[in-house]
Amino acid sequence: MRFTISQRFFFDAAHTLKREIEVEGSRRIHGHTYHAEVWLAGERDPVTGMVIDLGLLRRRLDDVRELLDHHLLDDVAGLHPPTLENLCLFIADALPEFRVSLARVRVWREALGDSCTLEF
Repeated sequence: MRFTISQRFFFDAAHTLKREIEVEGSRRIHGHTYHAEVWLAGERDPVTGMVIDLGLLRRRLDDVRELLDHHLLDDVAGLHPPTLENLCLFIADALPEFRVSLARVRVWREALGDSCTLEF
């Protein structure tokens, strides 16, 4: 049997974007509350009964959150431009120890209804 587990976190951050529409507002520094969820998939370990200890994933996601929370995303190394797509990839790349079991990364802005999902 294959199981999928997930863990969510959120962060508040500012950014700018160069866009074709909504140009004025996008180029000014503005902020959002972002939500992110990471899914890991795999077989259940017969000894622990877990795909992975969620505490380990939470600990790593706390590290990732620190890289993003209350930062200007334009200045975060490896993220430019700070789009939802690049945020998904940034989070995935920040978790190399989980790469084998990484199934999905989703980033969304609840207030705007925007969402992006990276599937593996």
